[in-house]
Amino acid sequence: MHQSEDNKLVPMTSIDSGKLREVAPDVAYYTNQIVNLAMIGRPGADWVLVDAGMPKSAAEIIAAAILLTHGHFDHIGSIVELLVKWPVPVYAHPLEFPFLTGERDYPEPDTTVEGGVLAKISAIYPHQATDIREALQALPPDGRVPGLPDWQWVHVPGHAPGQVAFFRDQDRLLISADALITVRQDSLYRVLLQKQELCGPPVYLTTDWPAAHASAEKLAALRPQTLVTGHGPAMQGEELRAGLQHLLAHWQQEAVPDHGKWVKHQDGSNE
Repeated sequence: MHQSEDNKLVPMTSIDSGKLREVAPDVAYYTNQIVNLAMIGRPGADWVLVDAGMPKSAAEIIAAAILLTHGHFDHIGSIVELLVKWPVPVYAHPLEFPFLTGERDYPEPDTTVEGGVLAKISAIYPHQATDIREALQALPPDGRVPGLPDWQWVHVPGHAPGQVAFFRDQDRLLISADALITVRQDSLYRVLLQKQELCGPPVYLTTDWPAAHASAEKLAALRPQTLVTGHGPAMQGEELRAGLQHLLAHWQQEAVPDHGKWVKHQDGSNE
């Protein structure tokens, strides 16, 4: 196994880095610099880690099995170090496999996209493929989540081809990956202070905006009561319901950038 060749420490953090917060008796999320890792399971028992954090962060993370929402650098940045120490299965959608077997790099981030400072400097983010084929297994096609019988996985492409979310119906708890996030990832100010607002996916790495919109609608249709996102604080209750309603009603204005290499206009052309 080997991590991507461009895997490196990204000198970026937020005021929430290092915080572990519980959203259910058996679900908590940990902020690793600017990204959230979800942990599912009760203390003292077997548990599952959702995603593997930023590069060079393995010392902060312990796992019994790993579910990957997708393979972007901030979600698998410590995956190889974790697997060397804890040889556990890693489950992902088959459409993410090329990026997780060393076969295909992700597109380079779009520094031309409309957005703030973090969009403009996104060229520093790793995008090359990682190879974890020895540990990689496909999520079952029927939506089951191995080891978590109360959960289902949901395919939510747009930000990444094989991106998945995880949902538990009994308490309507949704782990949305980057299909929905609660801090605008292109803004340095908002990321550092974790200024909460329900948003579409990060603009500089989202390659299919129609698919991203369909994915957001699919997740809203689940009527989640608690939302744990890939970036930003968890959101619950009426604030979440109203935020989803507003975001979907104003998707083109709120989520889709005015310009960028993956933005299609009404005539079907790109910028």
